[in-house]
Amino acid sequence: MTRPRARRGMLLAAALTTVTLLAAGCSGPAESDEGPVDTTLNVWAGSQTPITANFNPYAPTVLHGALGPVYETLFFYNKAGGGDPVPMLGESFAWNEDGTVLTITIREGVQWSDGEDFTVDDVIYSLTNEVGRSANLVSAEASDDTTVVVTYDSPQFTNEAAILGGAWMLPEHVWAEKSVEEATTWANEAPVGTGPYTVDTVSEASYTLVANENYWQEGKPAVAKVRYLGIDANASAEDLLKSGDLDWTGMFVPDPEGVAAAGGPTGYVNTPQDPTVLYTCANADLGCKGPQTDVAVRQAINIAIDRGTINDKAFVGLAAPISPTYALLGRDDQWIAPDVEKESPQSGDPEAAAAILEEAGYTLGADGVYEKDGVKVELTLTSVEGWTDYNDAAKLIAEQVAAAGIKVTASTATWQEFSDSRQSGNFQLIMGGIIGTAVADPFQIYRDWFSGEYTQPVDTQLEAGEWNFTRYSNPVVDAAVAQAAAASDEQTKMDAYAEIQHEITRDLPYIPLVINATQTFYNDTEFTGWPTDEDLYAFPPSWGSVSAGFILANLEPVE
Repeated sequence: MTRPRARRGMLLAAALTTVTLLAAGCSGPAESDEGPVDTTLNVWAGSQTPITANFNPYAPTVLHGALGPVYETLFFYNKAGGGDPVPMLGESFAWNEDGTVLTITIREGVQWSDGEDFTVDDVIYSLTNEVGRSANLVSAEASDDTTVVVTYDSPQFTNEAAILGGAWMLPEHVWAEKSVEEATTWANEAPVGTGPYTVDTVSEASYTLVANENYWQEGKPAVAKVRYLGIDANASAEDLLKSGDLDWTGMFVPDPEGVAAAGGPTGYVNTPQDPTVLYTCANADLGCKGPQTDVAVRQAINIAIDRGTINDKAFVGLAAPISPTYALLGRDDQWIAPDVEKESPQSGDPEAAAAILEEAGYTLGADGVYEKDGVKVELTLTSVEGWTDYNDAAKLIAEQVAAAGIKVTASTATWQEFSDSRQSGNFQLIMGGIIGTAVADPFQIYRDWFSGEYTQPVDTQLEAGEWNFTRYSNPVVDAAVAQAAAASDEQTKMDAYAEIQHEITRDLPYIPLVINATQTFYNDTEFTGWPTDEDLYAFPPSWGSVSAGFILANLEPVE
């Protein structure tokens, strides 16, 4: 998965060059006796200008078109609708009784886009290379030409979706000689994948993918070209959407009904899945600095926030309540321990927040701001400029916590500045997102976002696949994550989750806000095959990792 710029496509505002490109390049369906129909699907998935070619799935700046349209996984797990995993490059899999051995049968007849055969050696490389390998991996070996046997040092039932549905399959003949540093920094401008598309052209304003002639699904893709646009603010993206110059995007629009009314796409679906939170640089032991390293300050902010008002004013009522356990309410209720709060409070309580600070030894200064040991509770909250819902939410939070004697200054930064700060840990508070799980189970959030194994000290860049931006490290959580990963029965896993939930709902390294609206707009006049409310066969936004390629392979132009 990409960093949470990939979790939403609400970024960013069209340069005049992009508008000109659209006016000149938007084409409708054309008839063809065979092969993809010669038409172009215009997409915005959150890219800003200038676009820089980077199709390395291990790089934090990877372009979205790499993640599904170019590279694929062994199986597809539907984050939006659940159900059994769909065979992709893998045809079947089976665990041994204790979950330490995974046997995978791969699909025969698949070719890479350069014409080379996809083989078990590619699967072994993809699972064992130093960047992509699991910490629990012992070995991956071929038992025959279509079977890979993967062995782990502990049961991995709970990691199934991450292994089979999250590991990108890479061509060994292209990647094997890359060092670890090269594998994470290489731009991979001409990627060789198995997905439905290959890279055609890249400019500062856009990049274009074309149908992969060697694609393993016969008759797919049916759309010849996909053009990903670079746009620098969501207000301009909304204008392009309303004018009909975007065929597919996932972005926040306060008035979704107004899109079709203005002449834009009529297809629309909202699938709230991903938590919106305040990242805090939490652990002083790992180099975090600022009042937010005190758990009492984080607890006070959590209680002072009025989430109902934030949803109404910043997210126009489109967001959903969040659980401080990060289990998705409604879908994952069975995994929430009975003795923790199921839902974060919807109204703020500044008096209770102030009481928490006073109990922790803070005193209220003459300026109305609490302080301790001469240090005031003054914090900077950063969000990405142009993310208007996040920018508005940050301003509301600053107003709300002021009533509890906490001074928060809401500021904005460019996407690159935002990305750099969370990668290095040089921040106090960030308005950001957590990627929701692909299955009805919060395990992947607990492992990826809360485990000490997935973070680094401040000023050390997070490595590929590390998502614990808060520098949170708690040995109780780490032990419970390991216990859950090895669990072969629900009760053992539930016991581990209870341990995790008790710790994270107290420590609050991420302060929960809402389950963000995930709005998707699509052109169902010229293209068919989209996920809909009636058939959510895939997570629908254009920035969806893995799912974007799955959707593009299923689209067809209207004849």
